[in-house]
Amino acid sequence: MKQTDGIISAAPLGLLADEGEEPGPEADIRVLEVTAAQHGERIDKALALGVCEFSRSYLQQLLESGFVTLNGKPGLKASHKVKAGDAIRVELKATPQSQAFKPEAVEFGIAFEDAHILVVNKPAGLVVHPAPGNWSGTLLNGLLAHAPCFLTVPRAGIVHRLDKDTSGLMVVAKSREVMDALVNAIAAREVSRQYLALAHGAWAGSKNKTVEAPIGRDPRNRLRMAVVDLATQAGKTARTDFELQASAATSCYVRCILHTGRTHQIRVHMAHIGHPLIADSVYGGSAQFGLSRQALHATRLAFVHPVTGKELVFEAPVPADMQLALAQTGAALQSGKA
Repeated sequence: MKQTDGIISAAPLGLLADEGEEPGPEADIRVLEVTAAQHGERIDKALALGVCEFSRSYLQQLLESGFVTLNGKPGLKASHKVKAGDAIRVELKATPQSQAFKPEAVEFGIAFEDAHILVVNKPAGLVVHPAPGNWSGTLLNGLLAHAPCFLTVPRAGIVHRLDKDTSGLMVVAKSREVMDALVNAIAAREVSRQYLALAHGAWAGSKNKTVEAPIGRDPRNRLRMAVVDLATQAGKTARTDFELQASAATSCYVRCILHTGRTHQIRVHMAHIGHPLIADSVYGGSAQFGLSRQALHATRLAFVHPVTGKELVFEAPVPADMQLALAQTGAALQSGKA
């Protein structure tokens, strides 16, 4: 999809004009031209590609409210099919979401940076992407302030996420081409991601375990994920390998290797095998050893550079709060190597 007109005004939006009136001077208007590659697609999907900094659900709301026209005609359904050469005009309504994508000074660690990618060492407590309850102060806001290139890339180049209370390594793209390459590499399972977790319960049995259990929304609590039966519930296949680093009387220290990237995958799979993470109250863990956030750290990230073709490997040491927790778990656990 080609964007034929950019943002008319990047200022915060006022109230939208009534139907039939011209938008006020602060309105944010996008005009998009449907390309041949987009011919026959739903208009909400075409919008999501052309105005990619906003969620598809938000854009569907604009469609329903008459703020989107196709070749000058309003009243479109989200399922309406577009044709090559069609002109889509969308007037973006002021919402916390539409005003969230702004540069802000946010502290985060940098493990590597060149002209194409940035590898972030995210601290625990930092939200990655604006969302209800966290419309500012996120990693995305910090990226927009860090370098102008992130203003031109969808979602500021973020291609994968860490939970707010998970620390560690993430890779971010500095251009759309690099972003597409990284997304494809993740989908093809060509990006290696390893985590270290401190969990409840002494480890039993083999030091190496593989959990292949589908993950979907917990039908009893939509705010959680859960292992589900795909025959009767919606979900996706998920696989995690676990390698015991050390075990104590009431806790274990485990390396977790992702083969898929489902929401809360490690937290769900660890709870599923009887080892909820320390301080992960959502999945049955409790605060212990001075930790008040889930004891999970993205320690290793490896992939092929999408431009240079060089194999890159990054490692981030366990942060201070987890190190202090490990020191309190017992001698047997301290002797384990990560």
